[in-house]
Amino acid sequence: MNEKIALLGFVEIISSLSCGIVILFLTYKILKIYGHKRLGIDHNNLAYNILIAGVLLSVGYTVSGVIHPILDSYRIISSSDVSKTALVLSFLAYGGLYILIAYISAMIVVFLGLFIYSTMTSVSELQELKNNNVGVAIVLVAIIFTLSLITSNGIVLLIESFIPYPDLPVRIG
Repeated sequence: MNEKIALLGFVEIISSLSCGIVILFLTYKILKIYGHKRLGIDHNNLAYNILIAGVLLSVGYTVSGVIHPILDSYRIISSSDVSKTALVLSFLAYGGLYILIAYISAMIVVFLGLFIYSTMTSVSELQELKNNNVGVAIVLVAIIFTLSLITSNGIVLLIESFIPYPDLPVRIG
């Protein structure tokens, strides 16, 4: 058994679950607080709950794209002569940075989607959500998730630019 790969698997499972739970919980709380305190939307509002579900799916999809860059970083670092503790700490540091970048990017995409919808239509989407207009919520979710699908590869490419690839030897002649 390859101990480094087994350690990677174990650390990835634990860190993915914990980060996923934290990200989803944080996003859910932000949206619930924003909807309840700022907009006065009831927690039983189906339209707003559909929007929250779409945002959670969008954020989760975008952040899930960082798994391969995190694994690439781990493989590069593990190929050097480092202790298991340093390997785990490096994995967590790079993983945390990549997840933070992906999360911030995902939230920008969400707010961009809301902005695009509000500028495309004469409808006040927040008022419609408050009035429990499910149709508006579904259109908002479609816009947000479509933007997530379109931008996720660029976000992953941005994150890959932080991977500590070793310098390749220069070929002479």
